[in-house]
Amino acid sequence: MIRTSPTAPARFAVGACLCALMVILGSLQPAAATQKKPSALPWSAPATTHVVAEDRRFTRGDAELSGTLYMPSSPEPVAAVVVTHSASSPLRTSSLYDHLETILPAIGMAVFIYDRRGSGQSGEEDAGGDFTLLSDDAIAAVQSLKADPRIDPKRIGTWGLSQGGWISPLAASRSRDIAFVVAVSAPVVTADVQMMFSSTNHLRANDYSQADIDQMVAARKAVDDYMRGTASREAAQKRVDVAKTKPWFKYLYIGETVPDRAVSGWRKEIANDPLKNLEAVTVPALVIYGADDAVVPVARSVERLEIVASQMPDMQFHVIAGADHAMQMTADLKTTLDPKHDGTERPDSPEYFAILSSWLAAHGLVGD
Repeated sequence: MIRTSPTAPARFAVGACLCALMVILGSLQPAAATQKKPSALPWSAPATTHVVAEDRRFTRGDAELSGTLYMPSSPEPVAAVVVTHSASSPLRTSSLYDHLETILPAIGMAVFIYDRRGSGQSGEEDAGGDFTLLSDDAIAAVQSLKADPRIDPKRIGTWGLSQGGWISPLAASRSRDIAFVVAVSAPVVTADVQMMFSSTNHLRANDYSQADIDQMVAARKAVDDYMRGTASREAAQKRVDVAKTKPWFKYLYIGETVPDRAVSGWRKEIANDPLKNLEAVTVPALVIYGADDAVVPVARSVERLEIVASQMPDMQFHVIAGADHAMQMTADLKTTLDPKHDGTERPDSPEYFAILSSWLAAHGLVGD
């Protein structure tokens, strides 16, 4: 694990952040604002943190996207975080993001979580695997928040987990409006390498044989080779036709029909090298991994980060013992790797919460 110490002026803020954390652990036009309801218990005391949740919309090109801003009360403009999405958690209501709307306002930061395009109240047309389009949506959200006088326009950043951990750095590399980046469980390998690692571990965790794993690898490789233009669609389809009869096919996250590479979103995804996007980030960046992540090749990702670390003095990265892909420590492995539970993740690693809060404090992003 790589740790850094905050500068002296930031230590008080870090302490305040962690105290708040311990309590926790025990054009945008407002459409609707609701104060979080106080406890109905007769012995309850007034809460210190007051948060207003506002439903808001913003546009990017012809698309209108909808989200919710969680805004802490403050006499001064506050820093804000725009959330970019995990592939399996496209909605603002996903449990994956609950900790952000709880922790960040408690330490004096706003957080904006929107429905990814093509999901929820953000229209019906998705990005089709176009990471640049998704990153531009995040940039549009940041630019919209800059118009809110309660938010400091120079302290708006992004947070993303998994696929969102790809989108956040890409957005920061494309816009000077983004002041910082937090990338959680972000593979620093291409999507095909990451999915081969993930599918292999899915089969291993469910006690499939090496013969099954070899067959799965052959199917994935055939599809990827076709997408790169080095093999035929027919050869890929033959491999998929055999694989789709197997009980483990659900762990591949590919369709039963190989799409035309000319229109395939997967072809676009595997052409993206996230390390190049990260290298282009010049603002402070925090990259966090779980040591027990079965979805992302953490060891390989850290190796690639270490290669560029000397050229990126504003980047810090940590590997958290006992945490999985979603920063969970208590979740059962087979449950987390079962596709029917996708989108139900809920981070619970105290070390993750502490690192996130202290890093934000050390960079002057929390309230007084």
